[in-house]
Amino acid sequence: MAVSTADCDRMIAAAAAGGVKLAVISQRRWYEPVQRVKAAIEAGKIGRPILGTVTVLGWRGPEYYAMDAWRGTWAGEGGGVLVNQTSHQLDLLPWLMGPVEEVFGYWANLNHPTIEVEDTAVAVLRFANGGLGNIVVSNSQNPGLYGKIHIFGSNGAAVGVQTDGGSMFVAGVSASTDPPLNDLWTVAGEETLLPKWQAEDRARAQHLDVMGHYHAVQIEAFIDAVVNDRRPPVPGEEGRQAVALFEAIYRCQREQRPVQLSLTQV
Repeated sequence: MAVSTADCDRMIAAAAAGGVKLAVISQRRWYEPVQRVKAAIEAGKIGRPILGTVTVLGWRGPEYYAMDAWRGTWAGEGGGVLVNQTSHQLDLLPWLMGPVEEVFGYWANLNHPTIEVEDTAVAVLRFANGGLGNIVVSNSQNPGLYGKIHIFGSNGAAVGVQTDGGSMFVAGVSASTDPPLNDLWTVAGEETLLPKWQAEDRARAQHLDVMGHYHAVQIEAFIDAVVNDRRPPVPGEEGRQAVALFEAIYRCQREQRPVQLSLTQV
């Protein structure tokens, strides 16, 4: 949505003042494997979500950062792996677990000496519902491995999705990307569904452009919200959550302390 919550708040306020609808693209929410995870949580199939993890292990080489002057700079990009490569996963985690209440994290540039921003970050989270979480993200695995979100419940069941595979998407460059797949599912009575879903999702991805298709699905939903005067999917207040999260992680290291997150938009 932006690289600071201050900018997010200005956008939200301007939309409200103008009487228009504001939404943020987060097309991974519409991935079928992500929808299954969301539906299972809302149906109480894992009890209360008590632990959420994000793991994104990708690769960005020197040629990626050489493509544009803004890449890898604080002024042009606003940050590194947290802002650019994992913002969608940072959106999905609170969407599935609920709002983040407190965060402590570290970030560093470990193997990209030609850029200013971080290529690796880790964080621990406390959610408003009492659950805990962690984030491990990096652009330092060559070749890239995957991006995953796993949610563990109070009844012992777990559900998860690999939103991104090793062929990490680069806008304007990548011709295709790996299909999203459920990679963890231990809901009682549903343990055998995983191979079926994976086969369905791989087959579906052969007939559509994964990155383009789900953008179109969200845009159609936004148009419907405008035409019928409904709350749009992923409104500005929800888009702000991911920005608040990576902004807080940056602050943690700079200030050497945990950071509290406001649970409501300022």
